[in-house]
Amino acid sequence: MTQIKRNPAVVIIGAGMTGILMTIKLRKAGITDIVVLEKKDCVGGTWRENTYPGAACDVPAHMYTYSFEPNPNWSRFFARGPEIKQYFENVADKYDVKRDIRFNEAVTDAKYADGKWTVKTDKAQTYIADFIVCATGILHHPQCPDIPGLEDFTGAIFHTAQWNHDVEISTSTRVGVIGTGSTAAQAIPELINTGAKVSVFQRTPQWLMHLPDFEFSKTSRKLMSRYPIITKIHRNAGKFFLEHIFTKAVTGHFVQKHLLNFLCKTNLRLSIKDKILREKLRPNYQVGCKRVIINTTFYKGIQKPNAELITEGIDRITATGITTKDGKHHELDVLVLSTGFNAFNFMRPMNLIGRNNLHIDKAWQHKIKAYRSMLLPNYPNFFLMLGPNTPIGNFSVIAMSEVQADYVIKMIDKWRGHQFDEFEAKPQAIDEFNAYIKEGLKGTSWVGGCQSWYLDADGDPILWPYTWQRWVDEMKQPQMEHFNTRLF
Repeated sequence: MTQIKRNPAVVIIGAGMTGILMTIKLRKAGITDIVVLEKKDCVGGTWRENTYPGAACDVPAHMYTYSFEPNPNWSRFFARGPEIKQYFENVADKYDVKRDIRFNEAVTDAKYADGKWTVKTDKAQTYIADFIVCATGILHHPQCPDIPGLEDFTGAIFHTAQWNHDVEISTSTRVGVIGTGSTAAQAIPELINTGAKVSVFQRTPQWLMHLPDFEFSKTSRKLMSRYPIITKIHRNAGKFFLEHIFTKAVTGHFVQKHLLNFLCKTNLRLSIKDKILREKLRPNYQVGCKRVIINTTFYKGIQKPNAELITEGIDRITATGITTKDGKHHELDVLVLSTGFNAFNFMRPMNLIGRNNLHIDKAWQHKIKAYRSMLLPNYPNFFLMLGPNTPIGNFSVIAMSEVQADYVIKMIDKWRGHQFDEFEAKPQAIDEFNAYIKEGLKGTSWVGGCQSWYLDADGDPILWPYTWQRWVDEMKQPQMEHFNTRLF
């Protein structure tokens, strides 16, 4: 007798890019019992959170879309934050995703027992689920620097991910920016363009690569709307660059690695005329060790007369500014912290409790690791999207989520077909996967002698060290011998 396919109850945590995608994919697979829990009042994830001036994606716009939902109307080669957020809003509306979203409802606890997940929120709501898809994103917990006197500053102070748009910045404003990473490289030129005096406090210089950013004309957008093949060509060109140039460069392929070196070093030499400033901006680690910044505005901005690059190191923050280690005090009205995120939080501070009351903090107390970046022992029927060792350092996050979403659907479909009631990765499979990752990391740029958010407490990068196609191929079919399964 043929068994009827089951319809699982699925809770998705987060309504950003991955949460929207999972809702669409689950529905397409015929799964209808879906609840999406979103801590804020709208969709968009990182593009809702980051509203700093100049916020943009460093992946070509036509590649930064769902494969099934191209956008011929991008206004620029590298899309700006508001336009990206609007894209996700439009997709959510088109596919009626919002009917399954509970907005302003943050997950506080998720506990597995007796074959079910019990999920609790800060609205005192409880949901029972067969599966959890944790789509909480990668970089969403701002990290503030541990600098003496931070609380003493009496001017306006905020993190770039919590930009205070009520603070007026004009030609008479003295702005200090701590940090020179990807976000800072976008925000600093915008601050300089206001005419304010901008002091940039740099701890470690970054490698920047120049890729032209340009507007798409109305004519070209009309043509892309009329002839979708043109949009597809743009998308494939961006994919080719990331897959065959950038990804291979940072994962140790000889020709691409030297090409990336040449492009970044030439960009510095040609862009910065002043030799002293150029040397201040020259990193002492190999290209790709930190995330290479694709940017056309930072080098121009930092050379303007109202900009100052300070490399002496911060001694302390005072009520009126910053004192550097050379004893100089820099008077400031506004202090912007562009100091990154806690990249290893993942679903935390949520209390994730698996089998035998195992809390995620205890499970990860020695090492943050997961099988295929998604699956954890002792946490049955739980998927962590964009977990450790995804290719986040060298490819489009949307493309990664689509690959992972298809994997999730295949595993849930086995449950629907009564092949198992619960599954989890075997500890041995996780150990073997992490040994495989560690072996591949040896030849990558990420072990090039720098400190970056890519590195865990042991100094191991949390990235995928092989090619994009290899990752795609290895994610096509779940290897069931790597799982413990159980029928109740």
